[in-house]
Amino acid sequence: MIDQPFDYSESIRSELSVTAFVALGSNLGDSALIVSKAIRELSEKPGLKLISSSALYVSKPIDATGNDYVNAVVALECFLNPVDLLILTQEMELAYGRVRSFVNAPRTLDLDLILYGHAQVNTPWLVIPHPRWTQRAFVLKPLQSIAPHLVSDQMLIAVDDQQIELLR
Repeated sequence: MIDQPFDYSESIRSELSVTAFVALGSNLGDSALIVSKAIRELSEKPGLKLISSSALYVSKPIDATGNDYVNAVVALECFLNPVDLLILTQEMELAYGRVRSFVNAPRTLDLDLILYGHAQVNTPWLVIPHPRWTQRAFVLKPLQSIAPHLVSDQMLIAVDDQQIELLR
């Protein structure tokens, strides 16, 4: 978790980019509006360019309590290194009022870095690929809609018992 605002614009690489996938979720407040706004804000951040965005989905909480979640996944052309992207997403969560009062607490905005190119990172504060991305329908279904090559039929079958539907 970050303690103070970070000027991530200084870490932007000028020519090299990777495709990063970020999952968004919210189950406090006007979740559809919050997720939609967060997608737009991500696309406007220095060092990020929106490649594609899934539709919004509604899912039941997993290993948590609270309201249903609104979820989406975005693909970003990313000129930031993974740590700076993590810092940027945590700053956005804080700006939306995210409070980490307990594990899996309800949240106004949750941004998870799912994939960062082909990178594999394993530190106490950042793991890429996200350790549970293949176990969550709220990641797999939206991801399948924007990057079907990343989601196999076997992955979807494994999460078939998790309720998720398009937000209408």
